[in-house]
Amino acid sequence: MAISFTEQDKQELAAIRAKYPDGRAATLPALHFAQRKFGYVSPEVIDLVSSELALSRSHVLNVATFYTMYNKKPVGKYHIQVCTNIACSLLGARTLVEHLHDVLGIKPGETTEDGLFTLTEVECLGSCGTAPMMQVNDTFFENLTIGRLDEVLRGLRKGEIDV
Repeated sequence: MAISFTEQDKQELAAIRAKYPDGRAATLPALHFAQRKFGYVSPEVIDLVSSELALSRSHVLNVATFYTMYNKKPVGKYHIQVCTNIACSLLGARTLVEHLHDVLGIKPGETTEDGLFTLTEVECLGSCGTAPMMQVNDTFFENLTIGRLDEVLRGLRKGEIDV
């Protein structure tokens, strides 16, 4: 199935592009826009963004593959990213990842069969002072304990937490 931007999408991308001195500078926000629309940055998305910004495919591909914030494959409704850098690891991040593995039945890099959760270990989310922490979609959950983690999972499953 071919993907494409709607006319409204193209207008939004043009508005993004207009905020920057050139297309290269608009690459990051354009990729964010495309990821929100399609769920991840596939090779087809790379082609669309490069076409809309009048940039080389290799430039957009290099940007998309350099930054870990762009998903290269589909993720679950709730993308759980656990920081496992030094501050979070020292304060229990590895235990949180193991608990998520046990509770969700998936390893980092995997998605639950129902498509609800994807688990990813990340290097740093820039919240060392509130370690251990995780990001679910774009929402931070900080100073985590196993109990708080279980509360978050319950809330996500019940739709009581909006992320």
